[in-house]
Amino acid sequence: MELTAKDIMTTDFDTIRDDAPIMDAVRKIMAGKVRETGHKTVSLMVTDSFDSFMGMISMMDILYHVRPPFFDYTVDWEGVTDAEVPFYVDRFRGLTVAQVMSTLVPTASPNDMVLKLIDVMVKEKVRNLPVVEDSKVIGIVYISEVFITLCKRWLLA
Repeated sequence: MELTAKDIMTTDFDTIRDDAPIMDAVRKIMAGKVRETGHKTVSLMVTDSFDSFMGMISMMDILYHVRPPFFDYTVDWEGVTDAEVPFYVDRFRGLTVAQVMSTLVPTASPNDMVLKLIDVMVKEKVRNLPVVEDSKVIGIVYISEVFITLCKRWLLA
């Protein structure tokens, strides 16, 4: 029997609408579920008003947008102090999920084979893949579950 995304995916995942205030995403991630593997949710799948998959928002996306934007253009940290943080946090609080989320997110289909999942995750350097069918998110494949399944079935068998 071939192992597919639908065999490994988790169907208990958190979503957030793209028009939600960014602070709703921060709160949801902070209160994220701890999965059976002991790993905590660090991202949310973003949907639109029709429940179609739009992208993901992660801790990394949030931290990227909290930091001063001029860091994108310079490596000179001289003169930058923690006293500036409140200004950037206040600016951040006014954003929506759509303004912060990642939209170029690789996805899987329910019937994708495990080797394809591994290949995409390794090449794209992602730790999870939303499983999408007819533009709707039906699950998520976490790299930890792929690793555990791989070890149990083939490496440690």
